This record gives sequence, C-alpha cells and structure tokens, in this order.
Amino acid sequence: MTIQIFLQQVANGISIGSLYSLIAIGYTMVYGILRLINFAHGDIFMMAAYFMVFSMINFSLPWYISTIIVIVVTIALGVLIEKIAYKPLRDAPRMSIMISAIGMSFLLENLAVYLFTGVPKGFPDIEILTKSISFGNISLSVVTVITPIVTLIMLIFVLFITNKTKIGMAMRAVSKDYETARLMGININKVISTTFVIGSGLAAIGAILWGSKYPSVIPLMGVMPGLKCFIAAVLGGIGNTTGAVLGGFILGMSEIMLVSFLPSLTGYRDAIAFIILIVVLLVKPTGLLGEKVTDKV
Repeated sequence: MTIQIFLQQVANGISIGSLYSLIAIGYTMVYGILRLINFAHGDIFMMAAYFMVFSMINFSLPWYISTIIVIVVTIALGVLIEKIAYKPLRDAPRMSIMISAIGMSFLLENLAVYLFTGVPKGFPDIEILTKSISFGNISLSVVTVITPIVTLIMLIFVLFITNKTKIGMAMRAVSKDYETARLMGININKVISTTFVIGSGLAAIGAILWGSKYPSVIPLMGVMPGLKCFIAAVLGGIGNTTGAVLGGFILGMSEIMLVSFLPSLTGYRDAIAFIILIVVLLVKPTGLLGEKVTDKV
C-alpha cells in the first residue's frame, strides 16, 4: 500500500466515522434524558434521505432549499414520534417504552416499503458535495472533506446548548434525576422535545451527507447505520455526547483500516463494530468516557 492510498483511506475512515458520530449524538442525547434507546432513530435517518429525494427530484427544488425543508420536516417527524410513541408512556416501565421504540422502528420501515416500495431510489446529486478536490496525489470528494468539519461544528453546538444555555441546564438536571427535576418545576415535555429536535436535526444532516457518499436510498437503509451508531454511542459511553463522537470515529476508522489492510476480511466489515464493542465493554463496561451508573445498557 502506497502512502497516498493509506492517507486516502485515513480520510475515508475519518469521514465515515464522522457520519456515525453525527447520528450517535441523537442516540446518546435521548438515552441521557429518557434512559431510552430510541430504536427508531435510524429510521428517522432513513426518512430524511427519502425527504431529500422527493424534495430535489420530484419537486425539483434546489439543494439548499431542500436541505432546509428536509431538516425541518425530519425534526417535525422526530417530535411527532416522541409525542405519539413515547410521551403517553412517560410514567410506564422502561421496558414498555423500549418496546414502543422497537414498534415505531418497524412501523417506519414498513411504512416506507408501502409508500416508496423496496426498489432503491437514487439519491440526488448535490454537485457541490460530490465533486472531487485534490490534495497532491490524493483525490477526495468534497463531502468526505467537509463531513468531519460539520460533525465538529455540530458537536460544539450541542455542547454549547447543553452547557451554556438554560434549556441545557434543564437537560442536565433531567439526565441526573428525572423525578426530582420534574418536582423542581422543570418543564419535562419541553426538555424532551428539545432533545428530539436536536437529535432529529442531526439525523437529517447525517442523511444528506450519507446520501451524497452512498447514493442509494431503500427502506432498510437506516438499520445497519443506526445499529452501528448505537454501538458508537455505547462505545464512547452512552449519555456522553463527546463519547458518542469519539466512538463514531473509532468505529469508522476501524472499519476502513480493516478493509484496507485485510481485504480478505471485507465481508466481516460490519462484524468489526460488534467485536470492538465487546472488547471495550469487557475492559470498561461504561464505555470509554462513560460515568459509572447502576443501569445496564
């Protein structure tokens, strides 16, 4: 392997890791607030990709208007799911709300099959993202270069919201002690809705970047990325935003390096996520940056 190919693979690893990180933040935020693994998060990501397809191809809207519409509609979908599937079970046992999340995931997947059929749709070409740029002998697409930048900006944005704003203070209070925060007069519904707004918005941005990199949209496209992003969140310490980003980067880099150095094991690319998760949890059960908790993930 030449140094150029190695650097190109490193860039690809950072890029795919950044995508995992973006989506993983949504998982970790919802878990931090509700102690809920939102299994429907990967399907919200899938729906965002379909929204982009219809916005640009069926309605012929320019990409910058479509991006705004997709983010807004995806946020509305995420909040709607919270209101329909999770809010009525706010005081129910956690197992009930988890089953509701699994049910919502299957509902979205089957709804997508019914509405859009299982035939893959091509993701619209956003030329500003798909054109190539060269760094010496290394050629990369713009989306590969800007994805880590977007992820870091979003991480800083989320950390600012959670650490420097009033709603962020309420989020941290709810994540520490849900019942006490409610007794202290914190508007739980507003906190949870804000969490879903941020998480769904990041899923929409992730879907646009993902579609520009892997331009095929199918109803089950959110299953494996969603699972890997959940693993990334657990790997970094679920409930910890920075940990989710770190877990995503580790996962992405590991996948790409496996494919690069051991091409005969390419078929086991998806398994590497589970192997890394098992190894890390054996050594550090709360994840790399996770705090000691009494709950089992």
